[in-house]
Amino acid sequence: MTPRDASEPQPGRWSDLDRPPLGAAALRRALVRPGSLWSELDVVQRTGSTNSDLVDRAAKGAAAEGAVLVAEEQSAGRGRLDRRWTAPARSGLFFSVLLDPAEVPLARWGWLPLLTGVAVATGLSRAAGVDTALKWPNDLLVTVDGAERKTGGILAERAGDRGVVVGIGVNVSLRAEELPVPTAGSLALAGAAGTDRDPLLRAVLRSLEQWYGRWREAGGDAAASGLQETYAAGCATLGRTVRADLPGDRSVTGEAVAVDGDGRLVIATEEGVQEPVGAGDVIHLRPAGA
Repeated sequence: MTPRDASEPQPGRWSDLDRPPLGAAALRRALVRPGSLWSELDVVQRTGSTNSDLVDRAAKGAAAEGAVLVAEEQSAGRGRLDRRWTAPARSGLFFSVLLDPAEVPLARWGWLPLLTGVAVATGLSRAAGVDTALKWPNDLLVTVDGAERKTGGILAERAGDRGVVVGIGVNVSLRAEELPVPTAGSLALAGAAGTDRDPLLRAVLRSLEQWYGRWREAGGDAAASGLQETYAAGCATLGRTVRADLPGDRSVTGEAVAVDGDGRLVIATEEGVQEPVGAGDVIHLRPAGA
C-alpha cells in the first residue's frame, strides 16, 4: 500500500473535532534541526504499517538514521508475535524510527525495545500527566478504573544492514466503546491532562533522543547508562507471579525477580531455579501488591 502524504487534503480529515490532524510542518521545525538525532519526519494519512514502510526505505538506502515516519491511520499495524494493532484514524500515535547504533556491540541491541519503552513512558508521563508502567518486554500500561490496561506497544525489526526500525503505537483518545479488547486502554481513559498528539509526539521523540544518546555514549551498557535501573524501577512485571510462554511450546511460571544485563526477564521458579527469559509472551498472574 502506498502511503499518502497527510498534508494533502483528504475527505474527513476534520470529521472528528476531538482528533485534529498532526501538524507535520510544525513537528519538523521542532524536531529536525542541526545536531538532532532526528534527520527527517514524514506524516502520512494512511498506510499499512509504518514499520514495514520504513524497513523497506532503509533497505533501499532511502532513509538514514533518525528518520521518523508517522501515520494518522494504519490498516495493518503489527505488534509482537504478529498481533494486529488497529485503532480509529487520528486516535493515537502510530510511528516508526530508524536507529543505527553502529558503535554498539550487536549483542546489546536487544535493549533497544526496552530503551524505547522507558523513553515513551517518560515522555508521556511528562506531557500527559498520566502514571505509566512497563510490562516486560515492551508494553505500556496505564490504570483505568483501578485496573491495569495496555495502552501502547513497541516492535523492533532489523532493517537489513541498515540498523533497526522501532515501531511505537499508543492509544491516545480511544473511547471505551472503541477499545479493541477489554484489556486495552488509552491515555484519555486514564485521565490524561491533554490528548493533543503534537506535544505528546514531541515529548516522546525528545525523550527517546535523550535515552538513546545516553545508552549509545555508554557503548550500549545498560547499567552504566542508567537504563537497566530505570527500566526495573518502572517495570510492573517485577515482583509478580508470571507465566512466560516460550518458543517450542514451553512455559515457565514463577516470580519475576529481575531484568538482567542483557535485558532478559529473570523468573524464580518454585524449584529454586532462576531462569532468564529473552523471548516469549509474559502473562501477569498476580496483581501488583497482592
